[in-house]
Amino acid sequence: MALFDLPEDLLRSYRPDVSEPEDFDSFWTATLKDARAHQLNLTVTPVDNGLALIDTLDVTFAGYDGNPVKAWLHLPVTRTGPLPAVVEYVGYGGGRGLPHERPLWAMAGYAHLIMDTRGQGAKGPRGDTPDPDPTGDPAIAGFTTRGIASAETYYYRRVFTDGVRAVDAVREMSEVDPSRVAVTGTSQGGGIATAVAGLASGLVAVMPDVPFLADFPRALTITDASPYAEIAGYLKVRRDERDRVMRTLSYFDTVNHAKRASAAALYSVGLMDQACPPSTVYASYNHYAGPKQIRVYPFNGHEGGQAFHEIEKLRFAAKPLTG
Repeated sequence: MALFDLPEDLLRSYRPDVSEPEDFDSFWTATLKDARAHQLNLTVTPVDNGLALIDTLDVTFAGYDGNPVKAWLHLPVTRTGPLPAVVEYVGYGGGRGLPHERPLWAMAGYAHLIMDTRGQGAKGPRGDTPDPDPTGDPAIAGFTTRGIASAETYYYRRVFTDGVRAVDAVREMSEVDPSRVAVTGTSQGGGIATAVAGLASGLVAVMPDVPFLADFPRALTITDASPYAEIAGYLKVRRDERDRVMRTLSYFDTVNHAKRASAAALYSVGLMDQACPPSTVYASYNHYAGPKQIRVYPFNGHEGGQAFHEIEKLRFAAKPLTG
């Protein structure tokens, strides 16, 4: 593994003109309005996680089209009054995991909601939320081409909407201060967090780590690594669908969502990352409209900063969540 993308000085100024459909805002306004027309149907059930210092609640809420979405809510056992909350979205192929996993944010004193990604979690961590797919259109193995023929049927329309509804859900919980909510995630989760930052109002922080789902036009031509390779493989066969597919993706390119975000942001990037190339991360970061910082890991690939970056996130989140 070696440096393969733009030099770091050019990455810092890389700000591509990513295509944005003329009805981008009205599409997402209507999508979220439709989702919120359904009752949230929030259920919260305590579970035994085997941990002495953290309580875990099994959460279900209504996401896209009212479909039930699962999550865990982790809370420090010792707490007085509503807590600031961190909503986390997970990486590609994974789910919310088991009740004792990912205790870090709760150990730091926050409410921590970990959202399942619908249809994922068969290869780990475990997921528990199905995806009622409204189309029977052809798709390549994976999730990135499901329903890709139109923005209305595309898989990530459902996922991004679930992400916003997860914020709605955590704000309804008595254990949470609804005015102090941050979002985070790694890879796919970082892309979802960026989209939610542009779609949900009132967030205080967003922390996308090595985010996926940004600058599709460049990603599809600079890397042959999964998951972007799924879309390239689809177009390799369906040569006549390029324009239609690229229009669909423009509604979900998180560069366009980053332009609409205002919460304080902490990004991370690995300069040897072939799964989510550095230039695509910088495309999102450089277009991000709110106050922002980025941590660069020059000799790391898609693993990014890992535990080193967790320290950075804890420090970064402390002021907006507790200050």
